[in-house]
Amino acid sequence: MHTKRDGAGASELTWFKSSYSSGEGGMCVEVASGPTAIHVRDSKHAQGPQLAFHITEWGAFIGSLRVGEFDA
Repeated sequence: MHTKRDGAGASELTWFKSSYSSGEGGMCVEVASGPTAIHVRDSKHAQGPQLAFHITEWGAFIGSLRVGEFDA
């Protein structure tokens, strides 16, 4: 995982927010796919810090979500 503090490169990415987000709560994350990484940012602070995960790291995370690894 890497972080970007200046929002550099954010304008080159197409960001997506979940269809479950109402837009009213302001508690959303947005994701964008780059050539080698998946980027995540806070929708309230689009120019703020971003997290960047290598595509294999992101794939492992999503796989764990699908099998309920993080369920309480």
